[in-house]
Amino acid sequence: MTDLRIVFMGTPDFAVGILDALCKKGYTIAGVITAPDRPAGRGRKLNQSAVKTYALAHGLKILQPTNLKHPEFLEQLKELNANLQIVVAFRMLPKVVWQLPALGTFNLHASLLPQYRGAAPINWAIMNGETKTGTTTFFIDEKIDTGAIILQDELAISPSEDAGTLHDRLMHLGAKTVLKTVKRIEEGNLSTYLQVDSADLKLAHKLDRETCRIDWTLPMETIYNHIRGLSPYPAAWSTLIMNNDKLVVKIYKVEVEKIAHNIQPGKLIFDKKEIRVAVAGGYIKLLEIQLQGKRRMTTEAVLNGLSLPENAVFG
Repeated sequence: MTDLRIVFMGTPDFAVGILDALCKKGYTIAGVITAPDRPAGRGRKLNQSAVKTYALAHGLKILQPTNLKHPEFLEQLKELNANLQIVVAFRMLPKVVWQLPALGTFNLHASLLPQYRGAAPINWAIMNGETKTGTTTFFIDEKIDTGAIILQDELAISPSEDAGTLHDRLMHLGAKTVLKTVKRIEEGNLSTYLQVDSADLKLAHKLDRETCRIDWTLPMETIYNHIRGLSPYPAAWSTLIMNNDKLVVKIYKVEVEKIAHNIQPGKLIFDKKEIRVAVAGGYIKLLEIQLQGKRRMTTEAVLNGLSLPENAVFG
C-alpha cells in the first residue's frame, strides 16, 4: 500500500461532491487548487468557488493561482509534497503541473470517453438524445480529455431527465469512480488503456448564447432534448414576438404532444392556463418558463399577469 498525499483541483459544485467523498474516506488532502475569487452580481462582490467554500469549512489548505505556470505557484505546489493529483472540472493544466507528482495526475470526466470530450458533456449528451452516459477517470496528457483511461462507469439517461438531475447523479457516480481509481493507485493495482477515436465521435464544446437558442423548425424530439439538456442552466431561450414587442423567454420544462397539424412552427396556441408551441409533428407544451426580468414560474402563473395577442409567436 502506498501512502497518498493528494492535491485536489476543481471549482464548481460537481467537484465538491468528489472532494467530499475523498475526505470522508479519510484520504490526506495536502492542498486544494481552485479558481480565484471573481466579482459577481450588481455590487461586484467577490464570489468564491464552491470548492473553496467547502475547503474553508473543512480546514484544507487552498491555493488560487491566476497563472498555473507562475514560479511562485509552482513552488507552493511542490511544497505540498503530494504524490497524486486529482482534477475535477478545473481547467487545462500545463505539463509542468500535471507531470509533477510521482503517481501522476488523473482527471474525472462526466462522459464515456472518448465520446463528449469538452466543457459541457452532461448537457450535450441529453441534447443529442443519448440513452446512456457515464464517468471516466484518465491520466492527463498534452491534449484535452485524450489521456489513457483508468476506469469507466455507465449510467442510463431517463427520457424525461434534464441536465440538473443528470449532473447530480453523475456527481455521485463520479465519486465512486474516483474512489475506486484511488484505491487501485494506492494498492499498486493499476492498468490503463488508450482511447480509440471512432468515426461517430461527438464533442461537448462550451455552450454559448447562440447554442442555447431554440430553433422551432427542427423536429419535435430534437427541440425537446435541446430544452431539457440546457435545464436548469444555462437554459434554452427564444424570442417571444407580440405585435411590435419582443421578449426573451427562458424555457425550463416542457412536454411533447404528437399530433398532426398545419400550423407554422413557433406559433403559440394558448388559453388562460397553458401555452403550446406548434412544431413539426405536434406541439411543445410549456410547463415552466422565465420572462425577461422575472423569476422562473409555471406557465399558468405567468399567464395570470401576461396578456398574449392572438398572433404571438416565437421567433
